[in-house]
Amino acid sequence: MNAEPNSPQTQCETLRLHVGGMSCAACSGRVERVLRRTPGVLAAQVNLTSAMATVAVAADGEVDADAIAAVIARTGFQAEAAPSTAEEHAALDAQAQRMARRELWMLVGAAALTAALMAPMFARLFGATLVLPAWLQLLLAAPVQLLAGARFYVGAYRALRARSTNMDVLVALGTSAAFGMSLALLGSEAPLYFEGAAAIITFVRFGKWLEERAKRSASSALRALVSLRPDTARVKRDRGEIEVPVEAVGRGEIVVVRPGERVAVDGTVVAGHSHVDESLITGESLPVPRAVGDAVIGGSINVEGLLEVQATDVGETSALARIVELVQQAQASKAPVQRLVDQVTAVFVPVILALSALTFVGWLVSGAVLTKAAITAVSVLVIACPCALGLATPTALVVGTGAAARAGILIRDAQALELARAVDVVVFDKTGTLTEGKPQVRGVVVAEGALEGEDELVALVASAQRGSEHPLARAIEREAAARELETQSPEAFEALAGRGIAATVGGRSLL
Repeated sequence: MNAEPNSPQTQCETLRLHVGGMSCAACSGRVERVLRRTPGVLAAQVNLTSAMATVAVAADGEVDADAIAAVIARTGFQAEAAPSTAEEHAALDAQAQRMARRELWMLVGAAALTAALMAPMFARLFGATLVLPAWLQLLLAAPVQLLAGARFYVGAYRALRARSTNMDVLVALGTSAAFGMSLALLGSEAPLYFEGAAAIITFVRFGKWLEERAKRSASSALRALVSLRPDTARVKRDRGEIEVPVEAVGRGEIVVVRPGERVAVDGTVVAGHSHVDESLITGESLPVPRAVGDAVIGGSINVEGLLEVQATDVGETSALARIVELVQQAQASKAPVQRLVDQVTAVFVPVILALSALTFVGWLVSGAVLTKAAITAVSVLVIACPCALGLATPTALVVGTGAAARAGILIRDAQALELARAVDVVVFDKTGTLTEGKPQVRGVVVAEGALEGEDELVALVASAQRGSEHPLARAIEREAAARELETQSPEAFEALAGRGIAATVGGRSLL
């Protein structure tokens, strides 16, 4: 669960829960409507693509995460606290990967059996005639219907038990009607429809597999942000330096950050000086000097010297946690077009069921035989699955905000993203944000009479910079390598935070 206090005027907190088992926009819409009608809930949004429910509740009320999970459970879905740490995200990823492997094997098996059922149709394309015995068709179709199609029966049962409908109801009804009618026609000369039912289940499962891949890809940016925070921190306590989980660090404690490590908490430098890479937060490509009294941001990288940092913000109040919060808010928000889609999908399935029934009755009244009327009604059911309608907008939104986050762009909400198409002027408030962070030597100027030439100056400075990790030092070393100059290790080296370096090379003192 993630919770944060809102403004004093609203006195509410935000709960986030991961919802499992949703298969279409009708599912997420049902959960959202039930949550909004729950006493104590001020607002609720359910995102199908990220499988996340974002619920605002009164801060002083009795509604908590467990109560919200119980409400969601009554709609037929499972809910648990949303992952907030890198370990929790990793565990959820591992579970999703195991499910994806099972889904893939089930899909491969269903596709193989369906291909065998459809062999006569493919044979006709090449002028050949192939007839499968009815018993063989049943033998091939039954595993697809009962095993690969089981997820649709489970989803339909949950929806009907909650007095609702969803895409699973359409698939279960349509394929069951085709399969059952074929069973009833066994032993007769009438055509069978086993291959139709199997093909529908296989193609819909293929679509579901693609959806799950898109969902995992969409949430990768959020996982990458969470992983920027170290799992542990080195804290100075009575027994000396000890390593503790970052969640165990309290305000005011001293955290030791060695060169190359990420800063575990937001805080103030109380000892040491170094350069810190804060591009994660500021967008500035060059490391910035940090000395006693300067603030450092959790998730940034200590480039060189040893730092001791007094923690000021930890956990949910840290800058990185607030960035993750903003990305989650953006992915959970809905653009105006998505709200329209939700309204359509809320009534879509009942309308399709009614149209299918009317089609069946209409064909019977017009004098058609029972099988013709049934097949036509089933066709209405199976071609009307609103998957694309319900998934296109939220998937595009989550993928878009994720891609922006990876590029260092934070989008506050979906409406801002939709309005961004009208932007024709962009103003950047600081230099260096748009650069690559890989400076290059563009020219060398040697004071008259000081050295023999440019090569000697470049070799001397490159040697002096050997102990520095600063991007400008790396640029000078690359220039020396490009000129094929020999460099040497400095006899002495000191990094002067905010000013440069002091070094001794070949007996010469350089500053």
